[in-house]
Amino acid sequence: MDHTLHWQKSTFSDGGNGNTCVELAASAQGTHLRESDTPATALTTTPAALAHLLAGIRHEDSLTSWASRTAVGIDGVPLR
Repeated sequence: MDHTLHWQKSTFSDGGNGNTCVELAASAQGTHLRESDTPATALTTTPAALAHLLAGIRHEDSLTSWASRTAVGIDGVPLR
């Protein structure tokens, strides 16, 4: 039986020849993540846990964006 993982680069990677990519692979044990610059080190998680993490990151990005649009200084003047 072949236990080789088939790694796929993230669509958000820069696409260059450098090692600036997040790679994913799926197996019966779970979803695996690694950075291309350290391929010997991988994180294994469940699809549900990964989806929860990504949702939290997206939510944080939207909160940061909202905060930057609505931020006000000490004197109540918008910080734009």
